[in-house]
Amino acid sequence: MSSRPLLLFDGVCNLCHSSVRWVLARDKRARFDFASLQSKVAREQLAKRWPAGKEPDSMVLVLEGKLLARSAAAIGIFRQLGLPWSLGAVFLVVPPFLRDGVYSWVARNRYRWFGKREVCSLPNPEMMERFLDAGEDLSSPRPGDESL
Repeated sequence: MSSRPLLLFDGVCNLCHSSVRWVLARDKRARFDFASLQSKVAREQLAKRWPAGKEPDSMVLVLEGKLLARSAAAIGIFRQLGLPWSLGAVFLVVPPFLRDGVYSWVARNRYRWFGKREVCSLPNPEMMERFLDAGEDLSSPRPGDESL
């Protein structure tokens, strides 16, 4: 696996897909790799560092061996993209319980507000190598995710 930051995202969430496209458009140096939370890659990464049964259901950033979730993941993404996006790190002054509260509120409502897909979509051919789960069948949900 690459040593680049790995962005794990909900592969059936339209908001998450839009966020990944936003990162791809601004990641001019190809700093990030990507994989859906429904993938084997994500399950392996989360199993190493996350309590079983408590896995996150929204974006996670694997950065230098650490897992960043919720607002910390978003700020970590901004910091990795460089200027002007790294200025988003200013939100670190907001207490995590407030940042994560807003993040969790949006995450809880994301399917209702933005919709969801039946299956994870494939990246375009130019980006394929950055999606670590590109060859995997992601049409079925993760175990325990009956809502997907």
